[in-house]
Amino acid sequence: MRPIRLPEPSSPTRGVPEIFQDGAYSVIRRAVVIGNGSPGSENQSIGLVRALGLYDKHVLYRITRPRGGINEWLHWLPVSLHKKLDYLMCLIRNYSRIVLTSRGKKVLPLPSEISSSAGLASILEADLKQIVTMARENFEKEGPLLVVASGRDTISISSSIKRLASENVFVVQIQHPRSELNRFDLVITPQHDFYPLSAQAREQTPRFLHRWITPREPPGPNVVLTLGALHQIDASVLRSAASAWHDEFAPLPKPLLVVNIGWPTSHCHYGADLAKQLTASLLSVLATCGSVRISFSSRTPEKISKIIVKGLENNPKVYIWDGEGPNPHMAHLAWADAFVVTADSVSLVSEVCSTGKPVYVTGAECCKWKLMDFHKSLRERGLVRPFTGSEDISVSWSYPPLNDTAEATRRVHEALAERGWSLRP
Repeated sequence: MRPIRLPEPSSPTRGVPEIFQDGAYSVIRRAVVIGNGSPGSENQSIGLVRALGLYDKHVLYRITRPRGGINEWLHWLPVSLHKKLDYLMCLIRNYSRIVLTSRGKKVLPLPSEISSSAGLASILEADLKQIVTMARENFEKEGPLLVVASGRDTISISSSIKRLASENVFVVQIQHPRSELNRFDLVITPQHDFYPLSAQAREQTPRFLHRWITPREPPGPNVVLTLGALHQIDASVLRSAASAWHDEFAPLPKPLLVVNIGWPTSHCHYGADLAKQLTASLLSVLATCGSVRISFSSRTPEKISKIIVKGLENNPKVYIWDGEGPNPHMAHLAWADAFVVTADSVSLVSEVCSTGKPVYVTGAECCKWKLMDFHKSLRERGLVRPFTGSEDISVSWSYPPLNDTAEATRRVHEALAERGWSLRP
């Protein structure tokens, strides 16, 4: 008996790899991250890329500003103009040094010359032409290019990539780009960035200033609103950190309270008074703690850190990280039973709230404008409580962990599907 031959399915993709069966060149398998040198901004972009499964297939580019000396006063300028001015100032300084040297005077290098160039040779500078060429020329072989950028200085280059290679790229801009949101395929930004449109914000500002305050329009369909900032923290990261730091943290008496102290900002201004208040509150809760670990930001003013160190360093329950050696931040997230954080950093508060553990915030009363709105939203959702010094740290409480990165990832998948693209399996 002859075998029955089933009919071949009619398909133009016979013999084509499975990844192309839904349409040639429709699978994204590579990414470019454009950063501005700020760990907070770059952490958001890399966190999204990681959640999308492209961490091992991404390239990091940076927009670098000149630093040191007068450059610290020019950070408000567009990057391109800032670099031109810095180049002109360098020419003037070099000419002055040549003249002085020719007259027999010894001239030392200026501090700004040293700090503005240090380390830049090792940074992969964002090059618009290079990225656009890569997106176009490798399209047939590698498929579309995912571009993820974050921060004000990256807006110009990411929008230009979209304009010049729109058929070859999918551009995600993290943090509000202030205007013309349709320049990007997707914008991911905290909902408090739209606080200036609220009735409360309008009442706080003179009417003649309304047209100058951004944003000027509500979010469109290509805008993803989050409560906090994106980051790289998830269960697998915390498990890895818990294992790596086991020998140091497992023996610590419980409960472990972790205290993270940032720095005053324009939207959350505080000083010695808050440092004294925080120190007194920590001393009050020590009886209910097994151990306390305190970390300062590299930007914490010395006048604040000195007050806290002086008040707590001699207590046997307290350990203050001195900034030397490996950063224990991930271990703190994994091993802590509760957190106390200053209100200034959206990124840090978002990370600790991703654990589902008790989070107490100090200094929220110092916040204003959109940062005030951010903390109000956190309290309304039960993610944080004010730190008063009357807490019993041994009494735990919880909430659904803040998971903005997962929600942003889902929206990226949806937006890609609408375009007929997908991410590699």
